[in-house]
Amino acid sequence: MGRDPDLSVSRLLPALALTIGGSDSGGGAGIQADLKTFTMLRVHGCSALTCVTAQNTLGVQRLDPLPAAAVTAQVEAVCRDLPPAALKTGMLLDRDRIVATALAITPLAIPRVIDPVMVSRAGTVLLEPEAIAALVALLLPLAHLLTPNIHEASLLSGLPIEDEAGMERAAEAIASLGPLSVLLKGGGLPATRGCDLHWHDGVCHWLRAPAIATPHTHGSGCTLSAAITAFLARGETLPEAIRLAKHYVEGGLRHALAIGAGQGPLCHWHPLLEPR
Repeated sequence: MGRDPDLSVSRLLPALALTIGGSDSGGGAGIQADLKTFTMLRVHGCSALTCVTAQNTLGVQRLDPLPAAAVTAQVEAVCRDLPPAALKTGMLLDRDRIVATALAITPLAIPRVIDPVMVSRAGTVLLEPEAIAALVALLLPLAHLLTPNIHEASLLSGLPIEDEAGMERAAEAIASLGPLSVLLKGGGLPATRGCDLHWHDGVCHWLRAPAIATPHTHGSGCTLSAAITAFLARGETLPEAIRLAKHYVEGGLRHALAIGAGQGPLCHWHPLLEPR
């Protein structure tokens, strides 16, 4: 009896994806959010930690960086045995870990989603100037997709962003720094909540959706870039990966978790809750 092709080993093996970033002990963002997202989207997630944080829904209480050599070793160990089909970067913390990450991922001929994690959604700058300079010089040219929020886009472009026209100007300026494509997230402006701008090949594509009213949005940026990475690992085109990822995050926000005393996270397992 012949083997059922649907049960072949090749069909049973999952796509692999790699995330490089910091941990979140509260489980809402960072590596934890990325791995939850990969799992829910049927992708085997591998990781390389850059730092460990002690945090909860109220904020970060402590941050401990891992040695840059440890970041390099983690990426190399994964790629030797579990070659990813796509990767993303998140919180890289400082210049040393940015340099180590850039050197480690340069040889990898796979889609690279770079979430710059330079400025929080509330506007707090998270990187020192020398780290920002290293990110711009070393990582942006490696990005197949860069996913800045409004504040990060303003910092990278040097332009104020107050409306959709400002977002378009900033996206074009950022593209000149090297990334092949830019997804500028509009959640930082009241007028553009739910609306994101995808710049590619000189054309601006608006992705519009109704804003979801919830204060529990912790980890939404990490989750979006992780979902895009997962869909790219599964072989989707970049526009389709962005569309599907945005839909996944919207579902997570609709079922956001009001846990803890502060800002809760979106719900990564919401597909299990929604009717098929």
